[in-house]
Amino acid sequence: MHNTTQATTTSKLHLVNTAFIALSHCFAVVAILYMSLVEFNWWSLGLGIVYFAFCGLSITGGYHRLFAHPTYQARAFLRMFYLFFGSASVQNSALKWSADHRTHHGKVDQTEDPYNIKRGFWWAHLGWVLYKAPADGDMHNVMDLKKDPLVMLQHRHYLLFAVFSTAVLPFSLGLIWGDPIGALLIAGFLRLVVQWHATFAVNSVAHKLGTRLYTTKVSARDSILTTLITFGEGYHNYHHRFQGDYRNGIRWFHFDPTKWFVWTCSKLHITWDLKRASKEAIARARAAVLAETALSANG
Repeated sequence: MHNTTQATTTSKLHLVNTAFIALSHCFAVVAILYMSLVEFNWWSLGLGIVYFAFCGLSITGGYHRLFAHPTYQARAFLRMFYLFFGSASVQNSALKWSADHRTHHGKVDQTEDPYNIKRGFWWAHLGWVLYKAPADGDMHNVMDLKKDPLVMLQHRHYLLFAVFSTAVLPFSLGLIWGDPIGALLIAGFLRLVVQWHATFAVNSVAHKLGTRLYTTKVSARDSILTTLITFGEGYHNYHHRFQGDYRNGIRWFHFDPTKWFVWTCSKLHITWDLKRASKEAIARARAAVLAETALSANG
């Protein structure tokens, strides 16, 4: 449901996006009231937690590290898992999401950057989604993904994927334990709103707060807070310097569940060709930033 919003002062409000986001937030509030005042069901809450994990991983491991940045390869059933639960994240098709994200990396902090932090925290966080982009629909930078039949299947039928994964499946599963409304409200809308703001934090918080250990040329920062709520995506300064690395957290103690999942899948021969930046390249990048910092301090 994201739209590239290459910011201009003449951008028009995207009425569908704005209405859906507003309604989803309202339904999220209803979900909390429902659990508090009408019925609290552990199965429905558990479904919401599972959905948050599956959808979050589908964005980080699938949309981001597999499709937008082909940092590894994956078997068809895992790609389909990513595409199905990525649809439930309601952040547009993998093809469109990847086009937006590749533009962000290519034009970071510039006018063409869809979620340019220089336009303000709230623009980068959510505002860009609410406005139509002048070049909306331009996906020249994802020609490689157009060769993947599963990616194109999801792209062509994205609305069907999104409705079924976000609403129909949670409601249907809720019928099993007698709480279809609660399952829909919690796993569908409350989970969705929480996940949106977690994902959006990478575009806003991780471009505003944190450290720049590997490059000072862009606004991206390593943000522990963002890391904890996005399955490891918060090591954002590193990612912008080494976007071809399947890891975001490179040390063993770095909290990066997405990295652990992809690595584990590689041992099961589900993923392969995991790309990593060399230790030498990482050391050179770190040394360059330290030298720049020292020069600035002495100057």
